[in-house]
Amino acid sequence: MQNETHAPQGAFAPDTPLIDPFVPVELPEGQRWSTWSSIERLQRGPEPRPSCVVTHDESIDTELGVLKTGKEADVFVIERTAVCAPQCSTLMAAKRYRDAEHRSFRRHAGYTQGRRIKDTREARAVATGTAFGKQVAAGVWAQAEWSALVDLWTSGVPVPYPVQINGREILMELVVDADGRPAPRLAATRPTAEQLEVWFDQLRAALIVLCGKGIVHGDLSAYNVLVAESGLVLIDLPQIVDVIANPNGVEFLHRDCVNVCTWFSSKGHACDGDELFAELLGYAF
Repeated sequence: MQNETHAPQGAFAPDTPLIDPFVPVELPEGQRWSTWSSIERLQRGPEPRPSCVVTHDESIDTELGVLKTGKEADVFVIERTAVCAPQCSTLMAAKRYRDAEHRSFRRHAGYTQGRRIKDTREARAVATGTAFGKQVAAGVWAQAEWSALVDLWTSGVPVPYPVQINGREILMELVVDADGRPAPRLAATRPTAEQLEVWFDQLRAALIVLCGKGIVHGDLSAYNVLVAESGLVLIDLPQIVDVIANPNGVEFLHRDCVNVCTWFSSKGHACDGDELFAELLGYAF
Protein backbone atom coordinates (compact mmCIF):
# COMPACT_ATOMS: atom_id res chain seq x y z
CA MET A 1 0.00 0.00 0.00
CA GLN A 2 1.31 3.41 -0.91
CA ASN A 3 1.97 6.04 1.73
CA GLU A 4 -1.04 8.15 2.58
CA THR A 5 -0.81 11.87 2.01
CA HIS A 6 -2.76 14.31 4.15
CA ALA A 7 -3.30 18.03 4.09
CA PRO A 8 -1.76 19.85 7.07
CA GLN A 9 -4.12 19.90 10.00
CA GLY A 10 -4.30 20.90 13.63
CA ALA A 11 -2.44 24.17 13.11
CA PHE A 12 -1.01 25.59 16.32
CA ALA A 13 -0.61 29.35 16.14
CA PRO A 14 -0.40 30.96 19.59
CA ASP A 15 0.48 34.60 20.03
CA THR A 16 4.24 35.06 19.95
CA PRO A 17 5.42 36.29 23.40
CA LEU A 18 8.05 38.91 24.00
CA ILE A 19 11.16 36.92 24.83
CA ASP A 20 14.39 37.96 26.48
CA PRO A 21 17.06 36.03 24.56
CA PHE A 22 19.15 35.70 27.72
CA VAL A 23 16.39 34.02 29.74
CA PRO A 24 15.50 30.39 28.88
CA VAL A 25 11.82 30.03 27.99
CA GLU A 26 9.93 26.76 27.95
CA LEU A 27 7.69 26.59 24.90
CA PRO A 28 4.26 24.96 24.82
CA GLU A 29 3.61 21.57 23.25
CA GLY A 30 3.91 21.68 19.47
CA GLN A 31 6.69 24.26 19.50
CA ARG A 32 10.46 24.14 19.92
CA TRP A 33 13.43 26.44 19.57
CA SER A 34 15.23 26.31 16.24
CA THR A 35 18.49 24.35 16.39
CA TRP A 36 20.03 26.21 13.43
CA SER A 37 22.71 27.96 15.51
CA SER A 38 23.66 24.89 17.52
CA ILE A 39 24.24 22.38 14.73
CA GLU A 40 27.48 21.97 12.80
CA ARG A 41 28.05 23.87 9.58
CA LEU A 42 27.82 20.74 7.41
CA GLN A 43 24.41 20.01 8.90
CA ARG A 44 23.07 23.19 7.29
CA GLY A 45 21.93 23.57 3.71
CA PRO A 46 24.28 24.65 0.92
CA GLU A 47 24.86 28.23 -0.15
CA PRO A 48 23.56 30.32 -1.74
CA ARG A 49 20.53 29.67 0.42
CA PRO A 50 17.05 30.64 -0.78
CA SER A 51 15.79 33.87 0.75
CA CYS A 52 12.97 32.01 2.48
CA VAL A 53 15.36 30.13 4.80
CA VAL A 54 15.10 31.55 8.35
CA THR A 55 18.49 31.55 10.10
CA HIS A 56 17.80 33.94 13.01
CA ASP A 57 19.30 32.81 16.32
CA GLU A 58 15.99 33.17 18.14
CA SER A 59 13.46 31.31 16.00
CA ILE A 60 10.60 29.00 16.91
CA ASP A 61 9.53 25.89 15.02
CA THR A 62 5.79 25.23 15.22
CA GLU A 63 4.41 21.88 14.13
CA LEU A 64 1.31 22.34 11.96
CA GLY A 65 0.36 18.74 11.16
CA VAL A 66 1.13 15.55 9.29
CA LEU A 67 1.87 15.74 5.56
CA LYS A 68 2.69 12.09 4.85
CA THR A 69 3.05 8.86 6.83
CA GLY A 70 5.16 5.87 5.87
CA LYS A 71 6.76 2.69 7.15
CA GLU A 72 10.22 4.22 7.40
CA ALA A 73 9.58 7.91 8.06
CA ASP A 74 6.84 10.45 8.61
CA VAL A 75 6.73 13.96 7.14
CA PHE A 76 5.33 16.93 9.06
CA VAL A 77 4.71 20.56 8.16
CA ILE A 78 6.80 22.95 10.27
CA GLU A 79 6.61 26.74 10.41
CA ARG A 80 9.81 28.50 11.48
CA THR A 81 9.37 32.10 12.66
CA ALA A 82 11.95 34.57 13.95
CA VAL A 83 10.85 35.85 17.36
CA CYS A 84 12.35 39.31 16.92
CA ALA A 85 11.22 39.54 13.26
CA PRO A 86 7.82 37.78 12.92
CA GLN A 87 7.69 38.74 9.25
CA CYS A 88 10.58 36.30 8.73
CA SER A 89 8.64 33.05 8.57
CA THR A 90 8.77 29.99 6.36
CA LEU A 91 7.08 26.62 5.98
CA MET A 92 9.20 23.48 5.83
CA ALA A 93 8.73 19.73 5.53
CA ALA A 94 10.24 17.79 8.44
CA LYS A 95 11.07 14.20 7.49
CA ARG A 96 11.60 12.10 10.60
CA TYR A 97 12.99 8.62 10.24
CA ARG A 98 11.49 6.19 12.71
CA ASP A 99 13.64 4.73 15.47
CA ALA A 100 14.45 1.03 15.86
CA GLU A 101 11.27 0.24 17.78
CA HIS A 102 8.77 2.02 15.53
CA ARG A 103 9.96 1.55 11.98
CA SER A 104 9.76 -1.20 9.39
CA PHE A 105 12.42 -0.62 6.75
CA ARG A 106 11.61 -2.12 3.40
CA ARG A 107 14.99 -1.05 2.05
CA HIS A 108 17.24 -4.05 1.63
CA ALA A 109 20.95 -4.71 1.45
CA GLY A 110 20.95 -4.29 -2.32
CA TYR A 111 20.82 -0.51 -1.89
CA THR A 112 23.67 -0.30 0.60
CA GLN A 113 26.30 -2.26 -1.31
CA GLY A 114 29.18 0.04 -2.09
CA ARG A 115 28.47 2.20 0.96
CA ARG A 116 30.68 2.17 4.04
CA ILE A 117 30.19 3.21 7.66
CA LYS A 118 33.47 4.72 8.86
CA ASP A 119 33.01 3.82 12.53
CA THR A 120 33.90 0.11 12.77
CA ARG A 121 31.85 -0.42 15.94
CA GLU A 122 28.76 1.04 14.28
CA ALA A 123 29.41 -0.95 11.11
CA ARG A 124 29.56 -4.21 13.08
CA ALA A 125 26.40 -3.33 14.98
CA VAL A 126 24.50 -2.63 11.74
CA ALA A 127 25.77 -5.87 10.19
CA THR A 128 24.70 -7.98 13.17
CA GLY A 129 21.33 -6.26 13.55
CA THR A 130 21.68 -5.36 17.24
CA ALA A 131 19.37 -2.78 18.84
CA PHE A 132 22.19 -0.25 18.67
CA GLY A 133 22.82 -1.22 15.07
CA LYS A 134 19.20 -0.57 14.15
CA GLN A 135 19.42 2.90 15.68
CA VAL A 136 22.59 3.57 13.70
CA ALA A 137 20.91 2.31 10.52
CA ALA A 138 18.07 4.81 10.86
CA GLY A 139 20.60 7.61 11.12
CA VAL A 140 22.50 6.24 8.13
CA TRP A 141 19.38 6.42 5.93
CA ALA A 142 18.71 9.99 7.06
CA GLN A 143 22.31 10.99 6.37
CA ALA A 144 22.21 9.29 2.97
CA GLU A 145 19.13 11.27 1.96
CA TRP A 146 20.62 14.51 3.30
CA SER A 147 23.83 14.01 1.33
CA ALA A 148 21.84 13.22 -1.82
CA LEU A 149 19.66 16.33 -1.43
CA VAL A 150 22.67 18.60 -0.93
CA ASP A 151 24.54 17.11 -3.87
CA LEU A 152 21.60 17.16 -6.28
CA TRP A 153 20.33 20.62 -5.30
CA THR A 154 23.84 22.00 -5.80
CA SER A 155 23.94 20.31 -9.22
CA GLY A 156 20.68 21.92 -10.31
CA VAL A 157 18.52 18.80 -10.08
CA PRO A 158 14.93 19.64 -9.04
CA VAL A 159 14.82 18.41 -5.44
CA PRO A 160 13.56 20.17 -2.28
CA TYR A 161 16.12 22.57 -0.82
CA PRO A 162 17.70 20.83 2.22
CA VAL A 163 17.55 23.26 5.16
CA GLN A 164 19.22 21.22 7.89
CA ILE A 165 19.68 17.76 9.38
CA ASN A 166 19.67 16.93 13.09
CA GLY A 167 19.86 13.27 14.01
CA ARG A 168 17.10 11.37 12.20
CA GLU A 169 15.21 14.53 11.17
CA ILE A 170 15.71 16.38 7.89
CA LEU A 171 14.16 19.82 7.44
CA MET A 172 13.64 20.73 3.80
CA GLU A 173 11.73 23.07 1.55
CA LEU A 174 7.98 22.47 1.52
CA VAL A 175 7.25 21.97 -2.18
CA VAL A 176 3.97 23.65 -3.17
CA ASP A 177 1.74 23.89 -6.22
CA ALA A 178 0.51 27.00 -8.03
CA ASP A 179 -2.08 27.60 -5.27
CA GLY A 180 0.48 27.43 -2.47
CA ARG A 181 -0.73 24.03 -1.26
CA PRO A 182 1.56 21.01 -0.72
CA ALA A 183 2.40 19.75 -4.20
CA PRO A 184 0.64 16.52 -5.28
CA ARG A 185 2.49 13.42 -6.32
CA LEU A 186 2.69 12.78 -10.05
CA ALA A 187 0.57 9.67 -9.61
CA ALA A 188 -2.32 11.77 -8.27
CA THR A 189 -2.52 14.09 -11.27
CA ARG A 190 -4.64 14.01 -14.44
CA PRO A 191 -2.37 15.75 -16.93
CA THR A 192 -3.13 16.88 -20.46
CA ALA A 193 -1.12 15.60 -23.41
CA GLU A 194 0.87 18.85 -23.42
CA GLN A 195 1.64 18.56 -19.71
CA LEU A 196 2.75 14.96 -20.13
CA GLU A 197 5.21 15.92 -22.83
CA VAL A 198 6.68 18.77 -20.76
CA TRP A 199 6.88 16.66 -17.60
CA PHE A 200 8.51 13.73 -19.34
CA ASP A 201 11.16 16.03 -20.80
CA GLN A 202 11.78 17.52 -17.34
CA LEU A 203 12.12 14.07 -15.75
CA ARG A 204 14.39 12.83 -18.53
CA ALA A 205 16.62 15.90 -18.11
CA ALA A 206 16.88 15.28 -14.35
CA LEU A 207 17.79 11.62 -14.90
CA ILE A 208 20.47 12.61 -17.40
CA VAL A 209 22.11 14.77 -14.73
CA LEU A 210 21.90 11.95 -12.18
CA CYS A 211 23.44 9.44 -14.57
CA GLY A 212 26.10 11.95 -15.57
CA LYS A 213 27.06 12.02 -11.88
CA GLY A 214 27.10 8.21 -11.85
CA ILE A 215 24.12 7.84 -9.53
CA VAL A 216 20.64 6.34 -9.72
CA HIS A 217 17.50 7.24 -7.75
CA GLY A 218 16.88 3.55 -7.15
CA ASP A 219 13.19 3.73 -6.26
CA LEU A 220 11.77 6.10 -8.87
CA SER A 221 8.08 6.04 -9.73
CA ALA A 222 5.14 8.41 -10.13
CA TYR A 223 4.70 8.21 -6.34
CA ASN A 224 7.96 9.95 -5.43
CA VAL A 225 7.83 12.77 -7.95
CA LEU A 226 5.98 15.94 -6.94
CA VAL A 227 4.27 18.34 -9.35
CA ALA A 228 5.26 21.81 -8.15
CA GLU A 229 4.39 25.19 -9.61
CA SER A 230 7.78 25.23 -11.32
CA GLY A 231 7.64 21.64 -12.59
CA LEU A 232 8.54 18.17 -11.38
CA VAL A 233 10.52 17.67 -8.17
CA LEU A 234 12.21 14.40 -7.17
CA ILE A 235 11.75 13.24 -3.57
CA ASP A 236 12.49 10.20 -1.36
CA LEU A 237 16.21 9.79 -1.99
CA PRO A 238 17.69 7.74 0.89
CA GLN A 239 18.30 4.71 -1.32
CA ILE A 240 20.22 6.56 -4.03
CA VAL A 241 23.00 4.32 -5.36
CA ASP A 242 26.24 4.54 -7.29
CA VAL A 243 25.60 2.98 -10.68
CA ILE A 244 29.16 1.60 -10.81
CA ALA A 245 30.13 0.89 -7.19
CA ASN A 246 26.83 -0.84 -6.46
CA PRO A 247 26.53 -4.18 -8.31
CA ASN A 248 22.78 -3.61 -8.55
CA GLY A 249 23.12 -0.07 -9.93
CA VAL A 250 22.37 -0.88 -13.56
CA GLU A 251 19.40 -3.04 -12.53
CA PHE A 252 17.98 -0.21 -10.42
CA LEU A 253 18.41 2.24 -13.31
CA HIS A 254 16.51 -0.06 -15.65
CA ARG A 255 13.71 -0.47 -13.13
CA ASP A 256 13.45 3.31 -12.66
CA CYS A 257 13.17 3.80 -16.42
CA VAL A 258 10.52 1.12 -16.80
CA ASN A 259 8.51 2.48 -13.86
CA VAL A 260 8.29 6.04 -15.13
CA CYS A 261 7.74 5.09 -18.78
CA THR A 262 4.97 2.67 -17.81
CA TRP A 263 3.16 5.48 -16.00
CA PHE A 264 3.60 8.03 -18.78
CA SER A 265 2.52 5.49 -21.40
CA SER A 266 -0.59 4.63 -19.39
CA LYS A 267 -1.56 8.31 -19.50
CA GLY A 268 -1.11 8.54 -23.26
CA HIS A 269 2.49 9.72 -23.70
CA ALA A 270 4.32 7.15 -25.83
CA CYS A 271 7.72 6.25 -24.38
CA ASP A 272 9.74 3.09 -23.88
CA GLY A 273 11.56 2.17 -20.69
CA ASP A 274 14.23 0.16 -22.48
CA GLU A 275 14.98 3.03 -24.86
CA LEU A 276 15.27 5.51 -21.99
CA PHE A 277 17.49 3.06 -20.14
CA ALA A 278 19.80 2.68 -23.14
CA GLU A 279 20.05 6.45 -23.52
CA LEU A 280 20.85 7.02 -19.82
CA LEU A 281 23.51 4.32 -19.82
CA GLY A 282 25.41 6.44 -22.29
CA TYR A 283 25.60 9.25 -19.73
CA ALA A 284 26.49 6.91 -16.87
CA PHE A 285 29.56 5.32 -18.47
